[in-house]
Amino acid sequence: MANRRVAPPALQPKEFSFTADNRAWADQQIKKYPEGRQQSAIIPLLWRAQEQNGGWLPEAAIRYVSDLLDMAHIRALEVATFYTMFLLEPCGKKAHVQVCGTTPCMLRGAEGIFEVCRKRIHHDPLHVSADGNFSWEEVECLGACVNAPMVLIWNDTYEDLTPASFEKVLDGFVSGNPVKPGPQIDRQLSAPVGGPTTLKSVKA
Repeated sequence: MANRRVAPPALQPKEFSFTADNRAWADQQIKKYPEGRQQSAIIPLLWRAQEQNGGWLPEAAIRYVSDLLDMAHIRALEVATFYTMFLLEPCGKKAHVQVCGTTPCMLRGAEGIFEVCRKRIHHDPLHVSADGNFSWEEVECLGACVNAPMVLIWNDTYEDLTPASFEKVLDGFVSGNPVKPGPQIDRQLSAPVGGPTTLKSVKA
């Protein structure tokens, strides 16, 4: 699994602050919590900071958010380094692929998905592709075990993958026309493949 550490100093911006719109949004999030509990807004504020910064979370943003919430920098860093939803190094401009590497996905072919990432993006995780458009990493369970193997790209999951269908997912991001998220086979969400097999008719 990936080391959850901030990017090297050479990659870090010196400063970070919310835009006026994002600061107004952050203030509204903080107001949702009762007095003395404002630090509970840490996750949505870090998430918005990551979005503003082009998809990854620099150390300056972590410090900025912790100051907004009047909390120790190390506490905000603990949150940012715990959750894989926070990307701590520069990532691909078009897509950052998080591949589930836990048991159900591995049993159903995740290694083939890793091979595509190594071939098309970079041999090693957490490296940006030569064109700057893609990056990838292995993560723990993403909560779609019945649709294994699967990946998370930005806010969407792509499930029931094969190496060939995953190639098509990447092709969609290359062209700017991503395929529809969800199962990449003929099934409805997590319903049985081929449709229902029981309770297909109701007796009078």
